[in-house]
Amino acid sequence: MPRVCAICGKKTAFGRSLARRGRAKHLGGVGIKTTGVTRRKFKANLQKVRVQTADGTVKRLQVCTQCIRSGKITKPRRREKPAAAAASGA
Repeated sequence: MPRVCAICGKKTAFGRSLARRGRAKHLGGVGIKTTGVTRRKFKANLQKVRVQTADGTVKRLQVCTQCIRSGKITKPRRREKPAAAAASGA
């Protein structure tokens, strides 16, 4: 399963990480130099969540946390305990 949000389509983004050395000029140094550039990944914060679809079925989807927090998904209702189990105290 790819690392893609099932709702908004957010996926892994790529960028660079800069390694720097030196002392800043305003602090009395000769300036900061870039000593290395390496590739890095920004991974989406995906969670496996039970989601109730429009037709009422419940599916387990990988959804990013922004979609969960913004209310783009509806979680299914929790099942209530049967009356017999509740009465016995179990």
